[in-house]
Amino acid sequence: QVQLVESGGGLVQAGGSLRLSCAASGGFFSNYIFGWFRQAPGKEREFVAAIRWDGRNTNYADSVKDRFTISRDNTKKIVNLQMNNLKPEDTADYYCAAMRQFTWVHTVYTKPAAFDYWGQGTHVTVSE
Repeated sequence: QVQLVESGGGLVQAGGSLRLSCAASGGFFSNYIFGWFRQAPGKEREFVAAIRWDGRNTNYADSVKDRFTISRDNTKKIVNLQMNNLKPEDTADYYCAAMRQFTWVHTVYTKPAAFDYWGQGTHVTVSE
């Protein structure tokens, strides 16, 4: 069983930056693909970014590419999402998720249903 706890959300002006962190406990951290998803009011949960179990591959939604960076520290059991040049449309609840997987398949890790474990979420508000 893996427990995930997100932190780092808050209020920021457009163009600003935030760094979200996801601390994991339980399970063998290095065996998991981690993803960040977000959900805005009235919208479905959407893929933001994912990182392979060994950190050698990452992938981003087109809407955040070149602005967000996902990283992981397998020793500290932390996954970070650095968000730069934030836009009002980035406003959402952000969720960290993990799945035990050793295949890196785009059609899998971009789907919320593929992930086994979820954090409680952290809210990000980007003002004009």
